[in-house]
Amino acid sequence: MRSIGEMARDSGLGVSALRFYDRGGVLVPAWVDPVSGYRWYGPEQLEEARLLARLRRAAMPLADIRLVLAGWAGADTDLVRKLLQAHVRRLEVGLSDARNEFSTLRALLERREKPMTLPRTGAVRLSVSAPELAGALDAVRFAAGTDPELPMLGGVLFDIEGETLNVVATDRYRMAVAQAGTDGHADPRVQIIVPSPLADAMRALLGGDESVQLAVDGDRVTLEAGDRQAAGQCLDHDFPDYRRLVRLPAGRRALVDVATFQEAVETGPVRPGEVRGSDETAADLSLLKVTSDGTVTIGVDGDDDTSLVAVNREFLLNALAAGARDRLILEIGAPTAPIAIRRPDDEDTFSLLMPVRLEN
Repeated sequence: MRSIGEMARDSGLGVSALRFYDRGGVLVPAWVDPVSGYRWYGPEQLEEARLLARLRRAAMPLADIRLVLAGWAGADTDLVRKLLQAHVRRLEVGLSDARNEFSTLRALLERREKPMTLPRTGAVRLSVSAPELAGALDAVRFAAGTDPELPMLGGVLFDIEGETLNVVATDRYRMAVAQAGTDGHADPRVQIIVPSPLADAMRALLGGDESVQLAVDGDRVTLEAGDRQAAGQCLDHDFPDYRRLVRLPAGRRALVDVATFQEAVETGPVRPGEVRGSDETAADLSLLKVTSDGTVTIGVDGDDDTSLVAVNREFLLNALAAGARDRLILEIGAPTAPIAIRRPDDEDTFSLLMPVRLEN
């Protein structure tokens, strides 16, 4: 007999998924302890659980999964074959439809891009406080992307508008925004994407308290700190409109002591993440919840609380470190809404972490 934890480990189904399929009568344990309520599975159920995991990864509807499991061990497998074939046809039709929609979207995108492509003209030169720029880069650098398929996310956005320099980075799964004051720029808004290695070289120059000079000339950017400089080409891409992405519905806010909370995250329970593709690795997830008294708790795998929000534990620890404060505000909303990590004394510097959808 296998416990529910052992069955989860051996089958590829999470504990919460096994509970869900038990409640739905899809995969019922061979025995449930009447006193403790612990679920126990027979040896022959491991094959069923692995089959169920495969069917779920293939996105088969639950009604069909029931029939496949019911007919799998029978002498007549005709029904099972027909159900599998029918599901493959549905997937093929869905993929064809999706390709048609994306083809239309690409055509629309091309029409939008042509009139919007404008050459960068003129030169921009301004001064920035070295400590402010250093703090801004430290606050966002962890969120810069590394996916070669998305080169526009492989750097740090410098968004210069008026006397403000917004510094932004995102890899789709997390986003960080910070701000530094500038002097000497009165021209229209300018946006450049500084490649991550160049942003790191700029950060290395920002050790003093003086102001530094930032210059943009065409597709070249230069940072001068005294007699030293870091310069290079900007990324020739457009950055997504981050201002739209940071408009979040209000969530429950909790003030946390960073050192204490970091330790709780590092040593607390985790839920193994699921591999979504052949080249991906599963990340450990922390399950978070803000209680009624304003405390952030870390849930355990198998907890049926639907208000728990799952987040990549490594990303959470990175964001806490980048917050650079003894206390930070965690804002947690619905399980599908990004988690915000904010500084109590600086509303312009914050991080957003995309939640991880928990199956069932």
